[in-house]
Amino acid sequence: MLEHVIILLIALVVLVWSADKFVLGASSLARNLGISPMIIGLTIVAMGSSAPEMMVAAAASLQGNPNTAIGNAIGSNITNIALVLGLTVLIKPLVVSSSTIKQELPLLLILTILAYWMLSDDFFSFTEGLILMVGFFAFISVLLIKAIKQRNNNSLDDPMIIEAEYEIPEATSTVKSIFWLIVGISLLVSSAHFLVDSAIFIAKAYGISDLVIGLTVIAIGTSLPELAASIASVMKKEDDLAMGNIVGSNIFNILAVLPFAGLIAPGQINPEASFRDAPVMIAITGLLFLLCFSRKSGYFRLTRAKGALLLVSFIAYQILLFSQTTFS
Repeated sequence: MLEHVIILLIALVVLVWSADKFVLGASSLARNLGISPMIIGLTIVAMGSSAPEMMVAAAASLQGNPNTAIGNAIGSNITNIALVLGLTVLIKPLVVSSSTIKQELPLLLILTILAYWMLSDDFFSFTEGLILMVGFFAFISVLLIKAIKQRNNNSLDDPMIIEAEYEIPEATSTVKSIFWLIVGISLLVSSAHFLVDSAIFIAKAYGISDLVIGLTVIAIGTSLPELAASIASVMKKEDDLAMGNIVGSNIFNILAVLPFAGLIAPGQINPEASFRDAPVMIAITGLLFLLCFSRKSGYFRLTRAKGALLLVSFIAYQILLFSQTTFS
């Protein structure tokens, strides 16, 4: 058992580290090929923080454990808002004015409800997974088209997009870029495999379901990049980017992480995902929506009191989760 715990912890560290190196290699290579920093910031860098979730979801589904993938997607969304954003706001209150975030928050709530509807019959099909994945590419396309139009019209004033450009890693030589790209992808795949294997072994040893292990240990572990990125952003007074990291990551989790379970291992899922966890995800997302749009102004403010409320919500969910879990 101790061996698998050690493997799980090492795999988590390597997973997060390799995601960072993947972003470094991919963004640097893209810059060397002449791709706009704005496009790199909105795609490669933005998706980099969700790379661990995507790899874990793919690995779990390939190993015939779609509930782990579903738990990872749902648990990461709950963790990102309630834990990551809650802790970030406790460190420093946020003042957000990005028009992109104001548009993405309602979209996130709609997608969260859609995900619940798809899971509500305790069956996740290939078609449902395909619909979500197509939605992911449509979302990225619309985001890029909007940003490019604003840039071409010299009207790009969205602070989140501007701040995202500044977060692009420094360019390196093409050879180094390719090296880090290959290293990042290789370690992402292998660490995700070891992480899922060890997590499932531990879960079975203690009689915990694949769903719960995905909702807790894996979800919290794969959300570490969002925590690091958000805290780093608020320390640099990039409030819009800190909030954008959370909202964007959650949209990616629904549109690009959750689909792997349906595309690779469609079929029956643990009913607890639909009657307990997905409703909590809706409630937490709805709470964030209310906290952000509780006042009519050109910006919204997240105070430490609101951060504390989000953190308490996360703790309450963990208590609920483990109070309903029987350990053998």
